[in-house]
Amino acid sequence: MKLISICPSNTELLGYLGLTSSLVGVDNYSDWPEDVRVLPRLGSDLNIDMDKVEQLQPDLVLASLSVPGMERNIKELEKRKIPYVIVPNPKTLSEVGESLLFVGEAANTSDNARELFKKFNRILEKYQFLSQQVQKPTTLYWEWWAKPIFTPGADNWLTEISSLAGGRNIFEDKAQASVQTDWEEIRQRNPDVVCLVWVGVQKEKVNPKVILKRPGAKQMDAIKSEQLYILDEPLFCRPSPRLLLGLNKIASILHPNLYPPFSENKDPLLTWKG
Repeated sequence: MKLISICPSNTELLGYLGLTSSLVGVDNYSDWPEDVRVLPRLGSDLNIDMDKVEQLQPDLVLASLSVPGMERNIKELEKRKIPYVIVPNPKTLSEVGESLLFVGEAANTSDNARELFKKFNRILEKYQFLSQQVQKPTTLYWEWWAKPIFTPGADNWLTEISSLAGGRNIFEDKAQASVQTDWEEIRQRNPDVVCLVWVGVQKEKVNPKVILKRPGAKQMDAIKSEQLYILDEPLFCRPSPRLLLGLNKIASILHPNLYPPFSENKDPLLTWKG
């Protein structure tokens, strides 16, 4: 099958399923696996060049509604009668695992997808077991966006990742997936650790001074104990199995003596032997 992916998380799902060789084009933000970087670029996920898509004559386009505004891509695919599927937009880690099954079925590799799904769930079970050995969870503040400030609430995989890593999201009491808040509320909640993962912004372009210059920041526990981390946005903000790598990273930061060490080149799902 000639496949096209028009969002990074779909490209990553195909990567885990070993289907990158079937890809003939991707959106501008797809950057994993590395071999997709040489493929034709079709525009940003909100502004896909459908003329280019049509010229590549795909057998299937993997679309998504994970970001508001992607609906126009779906309408254009329908208008041009280009075959497509909409990969479900997961909110939990379990649903991310289920996305493997969905894409596996759509791309005729269901057996491989089922094996990966089993491994995915075993890894979650392992982290669940380890998290139960943490006597006092570390409180975490995650920042999605800086101005206005957005942070994940209860209905979000980062809250789940926090728990599995032996932590607790300080905004887990808010029911939404994404919560708009203000700095004063964050300061009053006084987290042990601050994690910056600004959506769509490369790690190297995130300036910690944005946090440090906020009123009262230097009196907060996290800042006083130098527990401010700028993390890799693709490992925490995309609904793909690479979230397991993010889980591995934050868990090793919070409880290095309990959880497996983090290695950027050792993906838990691709190296799992259990």
